[in-house]
Amino acid sequence: MTAPLNPPPPPHERSAQDSWPPPGAGPGAHGSQAPGSQHAEYAAYPGHGWYGQDGPGMKTEVREAGVVAVAVALGGVLLGVLWWWLAPHVPLVGDVVEGKWIVFLKDTEGEQAVGVDGTFALLGLAFGVVSALVVFLLRRRGGVPLVVGLAVGGLLGSLLAWRVGVWLGPAEDVVARARDVGRGVTFSAPLKLGAKGALLAWPLAALVLHLGLTALFGPRDPEPEFSDGPYQAPPVA
Repeated sequence: MTAPLNPPPPPHERSAQDSWPPPGAGPGAHGSQAPGSQHAEYAAYPGHGWYGQDGPGMKTEVREAGVVAVAVALGGVLLGVLWWWLAPHVPLVGDVVEGKWIVFLKDTEGEQAVGVDGTFALLGLAFGVVSALVVFLLRRRGGVPLVVGLAVGGLLGSLLAWRVGVWLGPAEDVVARARDVGRGVTFSAPLKLGAKGALLAWPLAALVLHLGLTALFGPRDPEPEFSDGPYQAPPVA
């Protein structure tokens, strides 16, 4: 009886998942890892993943947005003072007709009322530019909460400036004012904002400029790094 000429075929190779763990590896070395260990390992690499944070957390951003909104809104006091100081005066005249005081415009074709609205709008645009520039210089990374806080602060600042200007201006009771100055004497009308759309000049200017500055000069995300060597195909199982 002769020996076989061919050697017996080798046993089938086991896959990496089916292989037995080496001695001393413990029961957790094969298919039974602690819950969350894979995610923890994934988060250990910077720049990857679900648990990495790009910049401050959401709570910090919301807190900063609230501070920005309050600080910008307080600037409305200065805007109101400047509006009261720079806005043109609308001349009024009082007269007595049939025993009743009547107040009317001295110059019916004057454009002082339009100038009042235009002054507020131009000042709002200037304040929007300044506030957006200051916020960008202090917080270059930007973020949705910060932009929302800037816009909300600009709107609240416009409302505050409107009320401050009206409060600093002439009294709203024009009949009583006409009685005080006398018949036929010119006096200034109360400060009035006819075009309420001017209230949006500040928040819109701040929003557009801040987004533009962030897009042009804000920090960029790092480019992914690739190895310089040739691409290697994965081994065939």
